[in-house]
Amino acid sequence: MSEPGAPGAARGAGGPAALIAGWGPQARGIGLLLAALMLFALMDAAAKALGARYHTGQVVWARFAVNAALLVLLYRSRIPVLVKSRQPGLQLLRALSQIATVTLFFLSIRYIGLAEAAALTDLNPVLITLGAALFLAEPIGARRLAGIAVAFAGALIILRPGAGVMHPAAFLALGAAFTYSAGALLTRALRRDAVATSMLWSALVGTAVASLALPFVWRPVALPDLWLFAAMGLLGTLAQGLLIRAFATAEAGALAPFGYAGLVFSSLWGFAFFGQLPDGWTVLGAGLIVAAGIYVWYRETRASAR
Repeated sequence: MSEPGAPGAARGAGGPAALIAGWGPQARGIGLLLAALMLFALMDAAAKALGARYHTGQVVWARFAVNAALLVLLYRSRIPVLVKSRQPGLQLLRALSQIATVTLFFLSIRYIGLAEAAALTDLNPVLITLGAALFLAEPIGARRLAGIAVAFAGALIILRPGAGVMHPAAFLALGAAFTYSAGALLTRALRRDAVATSMLWSALVGTAVASLALPFVWRPVALPDLWLFAAMGLLGTLAQGLLIRAFATAEAGALAPFGYAGLVFSSLWGFAFFGQLPDGWTVLGAGLIVAAGIYVWYRETRASAR
């Protein structure tokens, strides 16, 4: 990759790598975030395809096992040092919340479209704001509460409880939004551990917990599906690395509004691989969730500036 000011970059040569290298830190961070969200959505598509042929427990195990194997290869000799946490209780809770999120989400997408599931899990920014007020004593005002209420109204439009049009599995995706938010709040509290430590704890604990169910759900993997299992774990690991790099490169406030691009990628992959497009009600509900999330982000940004 060409660095800013290098000869290739100065001449405009070198293709996309040289172009990205010439971006400012905020633009690079946004680019990294969008790449991460695209890969996460692609990982979810792989999980949905595998979920049609294998038990969700086996798919979840593969997601964490491949992630753990790649991290072990990456850190090798440093693992005994990195795995030592100053806050092991919080790390364990965070890892358990992550495996709960993955399990609930993978279960939901067996029965509903990627876009519908992604729209419901996009509630997490407003849930994090609400949770921070309840459990971390962070201030919350009437306008943020209004944004949270609008986001929940959007979720109700998607779910349409009592109408009998949305599969009950949609509530699993809603549950994934809550467990994801819990993990994010725990991440805020984990200020004394390195990022690598949190990644290792998530991967190793996730693999250990998923392995408990593996003997009861295991089904021999067909040879053509081996690459899909491996790709799912690899995509998750790459996306996680890009996500961390994005937040290390750019300010969180600059990245926040672009987090909803994951909904676009989920819709894209859902249509490309499964021929599924969200209906009008889902689009309306998702629009309310996105608008509410951006509004809450805006209010938090203004509050931080003051």
